[in-house]
Amino acid sequence: MRHTELWARLESALGTGYYRVWADQFVMGDLGSRTVTEALDAGIEPKQVWAVVWRALELPERER
Repeated sequence: MRHTELWARLESALGTGYYRVWADQFVMGDLGSRTVTEALDAGIEPKQVWAVVWRALELPERER
């Protein structure tokens, strides 16, 4: 997964006006107590970040 796909999926799941704010502010323990933005900046692969986000948001299986 590329960064652009991760951002597109986040936008789809959370909405255009909210997904960037959420990615910058919501801290997840499974990302080492980082936000999405911090995790990506730390070099964590987008696919791994998305798996954590998918679980945190309790998204349907089809969006996995």
